[in-house]
Amino acid sequence: MRKLLLTLVFGISSLLSGYGQYNMDYGFSVGASNYLGEFGGGEGVGRSFVSDLEFSYTRWTLGGFFRYRISPKIATKISLNYIRLSGDDVKSDNVARRARNLNFKNDMFEFLLNGEFYIYKVNDVGGTGRYSTDFNLYLYGGVGLFYSNPKGQSVTGEWVALQPLETEGVSYNKLNFTIPLGIGFYYTMQRKYRLGLEIGWRTTFTDYIDDASTRYAHDEDGISNKTNQALIDGINAKNGANPGDDNFIPDAENFYGEGNIRGNPENDDAYMTATVNFSWAIRGKSKFYKSRHSWVLGKKKRRRRKSRAKF
Repeated sequence: MRKLLLTLVFGISSLLSGYGQYNMDYGFSVGASNYLGEFGGGEGVGRSFVSDLEFSYTRWTLGGFFRYRISPKIATKISLNYIRLSGDDVKSDNVARRARNLNFKNDMFEFLLNGEFYIYKVNDVGGTGRYSTDFNLYLYGGVGLFYSNPKGQSVTGEWVALQPLETEGVSYNKLNFTIPLGIGFYYTMQRKYRLGLEIGWRTTFTDYIDDASTRYAHDEDGISNKTNQALIDGINAKNGANPGDDNFIPDAENFYGEGNIRGNPENDDAYMTATVNFSWAIRGKSKFYKSRHSWVLGKKKRRRRKSRAKF
């Protein structure tokens, strides 16, 4: 009984020691990003969640991360990401948005602290008996901080930082909080490389990622208000719209001028990312670890000693 107990304790200690040395990885991510806000979108009024995304304005994201596996079910991950978002009314099927004629791009930097909860795991993918590839599926959520600096294109084609201009007579912060939520998975290959995919949504507490939220503070100025009567007349002519029709756009001064609606303050902006992730597992270097967990480190070929035959 004592021998069995000692064997059990040694086995558990050995496994925990191996796990403790194999629970960290670091790597990078690359993928796509998009946003839900005032600009672009589909036909009709703005819709919630992904139904109003304009997929032609999908842009990119790059990042790096460090992950620590606290237990077989839970991990924490710190990540720093660069995210480009953009939108343009010219892509919208909504005639009122097209007549507004605004666009933006935003190069954002995002810092996230996430928790990962593992909901499914396969220790030996393919059942080879070598345990060289495993699969992990997880949900994640956490908190984050991002730096936002929206820019708009003037009528001359120049990109101008919008926050200092107070285009709606409102001063807003470039630093904002976000709540990330999503799902992901990864494979560990050859006991040291990890390849995965994540899809995530960011809830924010600002409506100024695209610099539009409430009402015009200026008449046509070429940056915060780029519409003009010639553009509106062209849209009405193209649609065959006449005064009194549902799709008729009123004149620029009375509908798009100072004090008129420019955005929708009832819903904050949001964005989403889809990334491919690659990382390296951190493995122990001690003699004990090497002797007990050579299956993780991989075995080195031994040199054969050459000897001369004696006659």
